[in-house]
Amino acid sequence: MTWQVEIDPQQCIASGSCAAIAADLFVVDGAYARPLKDRIEEDERALDAADVCPAMAITVRNGAEVVGPRP
Repeated sequence: MTWQVEIDPQQCIASGSCAAIAADLFVVDGAYARPLKDRIEEDERALDAADVCPAMAITVRNGAEVVGPRP
């Protein structure tokens, strides 16, 4: 099963916390971060990145269900 990873560039402040947690999943590219792939295999680090994002800019979805950030 794969997850869809999105970063809202309007919310992102390019803190780099996502890239620090999972450099193979996220990169800071100029004024904001972006996922390296739109779809990934399930990876707990993507959820961790969504949880620690100070701007809450990362959303991880499993189909229509939002799985990250976790409540």
